[in-house]
Amino acid sequence: MMQGATQAIRFHANILKHSILQRIRLAATPPLFHHIQSFSSAARIEEHGFESTTISDVLNAKGKSADGSWLWCTTDDTVYDAVKSMTQHNVGALVVVKPGEQYSIAGIITERDYLRKIIVQGRSSKSTKVGDIMTEENKLITVTPDTKVLRAMQLMTDNRIRHIPVINEKKMIGMVSIGDVVRAVVSEHREELDRLNAFIQGGY
Repeated sequence: MMQGATQAIRFHANILKHSILQRIRLAATPPLFHHIQSFSSAARIEEHGFESTTISDVLNAKGKSADGSWLWCTTDDTVYDAVKSMTQHNVGALVVVKPGEQYSIAGIITERDYLRKIIVQGRSSKSTKVGDIMTEENKLITVTPDTKVLRAMQLMTDNRIRHIPVINEKKMIGMVSIGDVVRAVVSEHREELDRLNAFIQGGY
């Protein structure tokens, strides 16, 4: 499903991009100078592309107070408390840190971990520590603030994950979900369409 979403976004973005750029070229005026100038502007827009948004932009849009931006638990917390926190904040994963070290990531715990390692195995969430079932730091897929959103989406799709921690200089600075990434890509395509339409209408 995630693979299909990624392919669909790329497919429609390319169709949209080439269609509008074709309209730009067709709209070029007859005089040679104006014709060359129009093609030059179109080339600059095409070079800019649809893939400039980074994970840093996504985090800034969410804001530090947004649900999921800074939600974490420790390795010593019970799975019950971690799942309770996910439910209260309507998120599907929590970053796991070592006790007393909020910015040093130890792993991640997700709803999937709870279902597969607690419910299916008949274990008690109140007596099991988060550190016993989390995905450990050395197995985590992470991104940096400079990672492009489409790259993040591809990592999530390839690894079948829905949440990805954002690391900067070995410190945890946030987390984004597949929903965050898809919204960012859709927003970027909409803004690019507005810029191209402005060019057609003579706004550039």
